[in-house]
Amino acid sequence: MNRPDLLFLVCRLQGLRLATSRAGCVKLETICGQLEVNTNTFETPSAAYTTSLFHRSATMSSKLSTGMRGLSSQVGTETSSSSEDDIDDAFSELEGPEVSTDAVQDKKNTFEGNEDELVSDPDLSDDDFMEESSHDTLGLSDTEADPAEKLLTRKKLTSELFNAIVKDPNSSIEDVLSKWVEEGKELGKQEVTAAILGCRKRRMFGRALQLSEWLEKKDEFDFIERDYASRADLIAKVRGLQSAEKYIDKIPKSFKGELIYRTFLANCVTSSNLKKAEEVFNKMRDLDFELTAFTCNQLLLLYKRLDRKKIADVLLLMEKQNVKPTSFTYKLLIDTKGQANDLTGMEEIAETMKAEGLVPDLTTRAIMVGHYVSGGLREKAESILKEMEAGDLKENRWVCRVLLPLYASLGKSDEVARVWEICKASPRLEECLSAIEAYGKLKQIEKAEAVFDKMEQKYKKISSKHYSTLLKVYANNKMLSKGKDLVRRMGEKGCRVGPLTWDAMVKLYVEAGEVEKADSMLQKAVQQNKMKPMFNSYITIMDQYSKRGDVHNAEKMFVRMRQSGYIARMRQFQSLVQAYVNAKVPAYGIRERMKADNIFPNKALAAQLARVDAFRRTAVSDLLD
Repeated sequence: MNRPDLLFLVCRLQGLRLATSRAGCVKLETICGQLEVNTNTFETPSAAYTTSLFHRSATMSSKLSTGMRGLSSQVGTETSSSSEDDIDDAFSELEGPEVSTDAVQDKKNTFEGNEDELVSDPDLSDDDFMEESSHDTLGLSDTEADPAEKLLTRKKLTSELFNAIVKDPNSSIEDVLSKWVEEGKELGKQEVTAAILGCRKRRMFGRALQLSEWLEKKDEFDFIERDYASRADLIAKVRGLQSAEKYIDKIPKSFKGELIYRTFLANCVTSSNLKKAEEVFNKMRDLDFELTAFTCNQLLLLYKRLDRKKIADVLLLMEKQNVKPTSFTYKLLIDTKGQANDLTGMEEIAETMKAEGLVPDLTTRAIMVGHYVSGGLREKAESILKEMEAGDLKENRWVCRVLLPLYASLGKSDEVARVWEICKASPRLEECLSAIEAYGKLKQIEKAEAVFDKMEQKYKKISSKHYSTLLKVYANNKMLSKGKDLVRRMGEKGCRVGPLTWDAMVKLYVEAGEVEKADSMLQKAVQQNKMKPMFNSYITIMDQYSKRGDVHNAEKMFVRMRQSGYIARMRQFQSLVQAYVNAKVPAYGIRERMKADNIFPNKALAAQLARVDAFRRTAVSDLLD
């Protein structure tokens, strides 16, 4: 990408005007030191801020011009959407709780050492930290997989050992391996590695970690950098960042390359740990690792969630270091503009992407459709949907699961029925889930239930993930009785109930006006299962207390989130401060608490804080003084 195009992206994100001189060069225009800002996007950074990418990291500014050396692996390549395997990520699952398409739920690590809870359902995949991955109907994810690892996962690897592990979920890995050897079967590194990849794909990270630990203990197997990186990634997912960092410190120096730190950085982003992520980034610069698109995209993803003012600085850094934006870079920027309701800016970024020879993939176009629907531009949304169909859907079945909920969001029941008719004869699991969600959006509950029954008949053993899709339909339609019956049905079927199901139950109770019941249910579930609830579960309850002005319970939820391992973010403080606003009481020390957590308020939160400032001065208070 040439300099004008990249500066254009920066200006679109910061709301700056581009001025072209008579000589034709592009520059950022400033008038008397004032920057023109689009109020729909981000605040103008201060002069002090613009001197450094990480204005709160004293060491960062000196690193912006550091030269880099090359790496053997190429990262940040375009993500294809031509098959259903495209959303399987072997190293990092970087979800964003604030993705406007509602495609991704917040996913985090479970409690340290709680590996027994990480064994997934034997037939269908669970998530290591929440018994299942959230159903991503659109196939959208705030994720950029390590491309080198993605190539491995896309190979149709078959592993007898993995099948043996799946069929015996109650036995330890040691027992499974011992039985394997007793049967006279070969147990080489290739077989174990294939089993680890199988566990990863099904999100059985606890099992994958146990296999990796067993593999490293065997002196006859040589560990290479990728093996160490995989192990560090699994430790981060299962036991947390601190344990992963300790493991990385013990890795032999000769194997502690860019892949190790890139993997750890991705996990820091997954955990939304801004301080640690910036620390790891600085470490990578100190070690003279080349600045890559993958690394920059991790920062963009992090700042998209936590500090959007820094996005433009990352783009400027990429321009300075000649790092070419990838499809994932554009996808993040398009979604960021859409979330800011700047649909014109979103379109301009999409056009810039095309001008660079990058065709928006299915997920990028789906994101745009979601934002067009939210913005009331139905014709533009429908136009993109027709482009996405691209001919005969029977030959492009993988598109159906994306189209179903998008047509439903437009209220087009005929289109939903047309697409489902193509899948109906022999539906795939993801198509069933998409159809259930679509009919739920259309308030056609009986049709959603019919699809669920069809799915249950075809796939004899389904997981909590699949039950939760129908449970959310009941929650969205305030059908508490049916929701409870479905949960009982899950129990009778021997289905594990974990964080994704809890989240649906929380919404079910909240929509029915039973906030206290949602609170007690979630607390009881945590105590009994020792698993980490989803971020959304906590914030849903907290927002309800906030609306009531119930400061005590809002503070209680704030503390519980921290105890569960969720670091403080602006979202929690917004809800907490609003509780004080609605209660009409001052929030003593709230600014100090935010500062301690490295949280700097945006305009909206600053306005909230002003209303609960115990020492604010008004015209009336001045008269009384």
